[in-house]
Amino acid sequence: MKCPGQDTRYWKPGAIFTVPCPTCGGDVEFFKDEASRRCRHCGDKVINPKMDFACAAHCRFAEQCLGELPPELLAQRDDLLKDRLAIEMKRFFHHDFQKIRHATRVARYSQDLVQTEKGDPAVVLAAAYLHEVGGRKPVDTDDQKPETEEGRTSVVAEARHILEDLGARRDLIKEVCKIIDHLNQPGMEETINFKIVHDADLMAQLEEEKISAPMSADRIDRWVEQSFMTKTGCELARRFLNSLRAPEKL
Repeated sequence: MKCPGQDTRYWKPGAIFTVPCPTCGGDVEFFKDEASRRCRHCGDKVINPKMDFACAAHCRFAEQCLGELPPELLAQRDDLLKDRLAIEMKRFFHHDFQKIRHATRVARYSQDLVQTEKGDPAVVLAAAYLHEVGGRKPVDTDDQKPETEEGRTSVVAEARHILEDLGARRDLIKEVCKIIDHLNQPGMEETINFKIVHDADLMAQLEEEKISAPMSADRIDRWVEQSFMTKTGCELARRFLNSLRAPEKL
């Protein structure tokens, strides 16, 4: 079945129109359902200025329906994906509030780190929300059957399933799953997105554990340099750990 908005039988006058190329001023003819066209005069790509991309922002079949999507819409889809992942994470953990709080903390720290470390927000936030979703079936409030080994899933498999179900980009799914797969066992050379999620997860653990025996300033510096992978992560950790130290006596 074809989307009514893309079916020419439902088109009205004005569905085919001409706009000036922003580069050379030449005429570029559009059908209303075309996302973009190449100008036949200068060869530059021209985005359809009259197209309503609202449905494509959330539709998993948008690329099959509209073809190559403009960067503006891809950014909008990534922003929407982050919000939907937060909902899916909470649905998965259901009443496991400890897991929900941890994933939310990791996402919060990831958001802080990604701005200064110049990572990809969509990849980083997706990995932050989904890094612990495996190990069991999501809780179904209408079916409280006991869990079986057959029902258990790996974190990577469950994360991939959620991302695919939400229509995430294939390249995003691949990178997120790669980050989650060895988050607790970083290698010598990792991407900036991996480093951000790693440090955000470590910061969340520090906040949750509240370290009962505050470390000396020198020990803090040594531990932070050995444990964190980004400059911003090191700064956040030092600030947090130093705040736990008792004030020095005069």
